[in-house]
Amino acid sequence: MCSIEGKGKGKMRGIRMGATKGGGGGGGERVEKLKSSRTKLWMIRATTSVMLWTCIVQLTALGDTWGPHLLKGWPSCFSHQDSSVSVVEDKVPSVPARVLPPKRVYKNNGYLMVSCNGGLNQMRAAICDMVTIARYLNVTLIVPELDKTSFWSDPSEFQDIFDVDHFILSLRDEVRILKELPPRLKRRVEMGIVYSMPPISWSDISYYHNQILPLIKKYKVVHLNKTDTRLANNGQPLDIQKLRCRVNFSALRFTSQIEELGKRVVKLLRQNGPFIVLHLRYEMDMLAFSGCTQGCNTEEVEELTRMRYAYPWWKEKIINSDLKRKDGFCPLTPEETALILRALDIDNSYQIYIAAGEIYGGQRRMATLAAAYPKLVRKETLLEPSDLGFFQNHSSQMAALDYLVSLESDIFIPTYDGNMAKVVEGHRRFLGFKQTILLERRLLVDLIDQYNSGTLSWYEFSDAVKESHESRKGQPTQRLVIPDRPKEEDYFYANPEECLQPSYSRLDLSVGGL
Repeated sequence: MCSIEGKGKGKMRGIRMGATKGGGGGGGERVEKLKSSRTKLWMIRATTSVMLWTCIVQLTALGDTWGPHLLKGWPSCFSHQDSSVSVVEDKVPSVPARVLPPKRVYKNNGYLMVSCNGGLNQMRAAICDMVTIARYLNVTLIVPELDKTSFWSDPSEFQDIFDVDHFILSLRDEVRILKELPPRLKRRVEMGIVYSMPPISWSDISYYHNQILPLIKKYKVVHLNKTDTRLANNGQPLDIQKLRCRVNFSALRFTSQIEELGKRVVKLLRQNGPFIVLHLRYEMDMLAFSGCTQGCNTEEVEELTRMRYAYPWWKEKIINSDLKRKDGFCPLTPEETALILRALDIDNSYQIYIAAGEIYGGQRRMATLAAAYPKLVRKETLLEPSDLGFFQNHSSQMAALDYLVSLESDIFIPTYDGNMAKVVEGHRRFLGFKQTILLERRLLVDLIDQYNSGTLSWYEFSDAVKESHESRKGQPTQRLVIPDRPKEEDYFYANPEECLQPSYSRLDLSVGGL
């Protein structure tokens, strides 16, 4: 047996050696077939590897898109996101944390440039509208330009306030967004060759389709130089309203620097118990613009009047302050605010965080409020000067900090219904109808005057204030619609009810085809 096996092996070795050296025609054919088989096998393996990697990439993208939505909810504020992230990391470590939806493919009709105007929250709402308009028109949106010429003269760019990469990537399944125009078109714009115009305020989405889209197709690039309240509050398709919400509550995320500092402020406040955010809009620009001078001395009235006349785009110049106050169009003064907080039985042991810039009149005007609520705090008192050094002379970045703290407060109380008050109100509704006390100023100034004159006792005054605000705490409600009078109806961003109804839960806020 051993000798037979030895001869057999020797024969096989001989055949292989002969084939290798080219001995014999049959051996050569076998070699060629063997080489061909190996080549085919290599190609099959390579093709299979490519297909497997393609599948892995696609599955990863799907995981990015749906994993965080299902696990974290869509979308979330930073404090809620922290706890959700820990759940994801503990239970499903393989799911990527970054949301990266697949790109939407569409024929590009041209490019839309926009220049926002106003303060942070006016621009925030405008950006939501412009993204929605760009998506509906199937155009490419260039990252919006922020206002640098308003009263605040803030030089901040979009990327200084918002996470621009997140903004672009999180919306790529809806609209293409670029940081700048392609080079050829950019050169044309730099040479001043661009069609620029302000769209009509409170317009339906059909206006943009019928009037703006033909211009974009004609000129390739259109620049909208006004963006505030350019899309109607009501009467828009549901997909339009839901996309406005998605941009506001998910895509517009502040930079990591602002977010981290916001977390720190909230943590410092939480260490000392509950806190209320008071949006005390008693600042110089507001008083000059509105003409409200209640409690101001003669020199201050003259200063505010000069400022009002210095800004030509503030159209109203001659203003009766007393009449405007009685009609409820003035922000409450710090003294009036102290009375109202006491009447509402706000515990004076609560921290009151002042979300505002410099209060006009300084400590003299804040004395009454500070005496009633000794735990008054501001970002400037909670943080070190070095923490805020980067934000100095950048009012929009300061406002972004106040915005984050306002979202996290136990109660939010604005003393005037400006843009921040409205946008924060709507965001707090989205976060679960967090309590926001919406002061009825017209009624309140009348009650205050009656109390100060002795017509009402303290208990009568307090009871009237509490009773009149039982239904004004940010509860679910329908927006007030006033046809042909959009300025007087409820603002979409203060109550985006289309995104709050139970049938439109956070997981159902994805926007379908328009």
